[in-house]
Amino acid sequence: MGERHDADGRALTALPAVHELAAALDAPRALAVAAARRAIAEERDHILAGQPASQRLLDRAGQIAAELQRPSLRRVLNATGVIVHTNLGRAPLPAAARDAVAATAHGYSNLELDLDTGERGSRQTHIEHLLGQLSGAEAALAVNNGAAAVLLAAAALAGPERAIIVSRGQLVEIGGGFRIPEVIAHSGSELIEVGTTNRTSLADYRHALDAVGDRAGAILRVHQSNFRALGFVSDVEIEELCALDVPVIDDVGSGVLIPRIEDEPSLSRSVAAGATLVCCSGDKLLGGPQAGLLVGSSDAVSSARSHPLSRAMRIDKLSLAALEATLSLYRDPQRARREVPVLAMLSSSEEELAARAERIRAAIGSDAAEVVWATAKVGGGALPLLELEGPVVAIDDPRGADTLASALRAGEPPVIARIRESRVLLDPRTLTDEEADLLAAAVRTALP
Repeated sequence: MGERHDADGRALTALPAVHELAAALDAPRALAVAAARRAIAEERDHILAGQPASQRLLDRAGQIAAELQRPSLRRVLNATGVIVHTNLGRAPLPAAARDAVAATAHGYSNLELDLDTGERGSRQTHIEHLLGQLSGAEAALAVNNGAAAVLLAAAALAGPERAIIVSRGQLVEIGGGFRIPEVIAHSGSELIEVGTTNRTSLADYRHALDAVGDRAGAILRVHQSNFRALGFVSDVEIEELCALDVPVIDDVGSGVLIPRIEDEPSLSRSVAAGATLVCCSGDKLLGGPQAGLLVGSSDAVSSARSHPLSRAMRIDKLSLAALEATLSLYRDPQRARREVPVLAMLSSSEEELAARAERIRAAIGSDAAEVVWATAKVGGGALPLLELEGPVVAIDDPRGADTLASALRAGEPPVIARIRESRVLLDPRTLTDEEADLLAAAVRTALP
């Protein structure tokens, strides 16, 4: 025991000073000192635990320095098959949107300048006409996210001493604590619940309107984005609600601008029905950046734009650039289906996916990989009943699926996969061909 104690003492004494190890690192001084301190602390812990002293302390310090310099927000490869993955930033941007962001970030821009008159303009000018064209609305407004759009609409059309009527079946939590009753409360409005959890009729709304009288600010209709109620259920269509003598706010959720996206409601239908304001997110099925869109009547949009909350919720210039570019693609619906990644992934053919899956399997080049059939979801609170079936690459790792998944996340670029029945699944639906090659290389590195 004494000999070991002496050996440990000698090993601890042999550790370099922090400033000496830091001086040997190619990194800014503050970062080098932090890396050196951490590497020496790790080595000290190893020695005290009775482990042999490392001969690669400088290498470990360099590795730590590289980790500290790496950006926290990084690109990852999404191999989960979940198209609108909230944890991974939801919708990947079209190439046109990425180019627009880069161009706008390059220098100054005419964000709030009218180039014709030289006078101050509005940042909404860049998207309002496009949204009007695509939805049929008189006016439009973009804010920083979908929750902000709903809150602003409620505050602008109702607010203090006014009431907002909502079906009990639509008092939902969309995610992250975003609950409709709380949104209405923060708008200053009184919540009036009508109907039951599973069935609400037009008569329920009429009775509520009679009861609140002049205090009726709006009816709020909320799309059940991330779930569906099935069985003995009924609801009131947007056209019927708009026939009532009260403003209607329609939160359609995902922002569908072209027809036939399963059963998701479109902006144009709600506008045509006469909804006063229609709200949606920009980064779900619309396939653009994080944004909240409001379209509707000129008076209602004007009220929202002039509300004090509007400035606190305003969209930034880079998101605005990406949104304008994404919306521009929808002028040609077929081009949008090709170039907006979310739409392209939704419509990927079995042949295309099978070819990409085989490409990944062959590039991995291991008996541990095989192509199997699996099911994924759209994600992001959209199309909850739609199952995306298709071929995936399944990996068996003798160390266990969790070990392989962790190794893939630790790689460069990180790979995010899903696990099923003790196997790691790599879904080609949410990967490009270029990303498929990067993925295969990452898997080869991560496998034992």
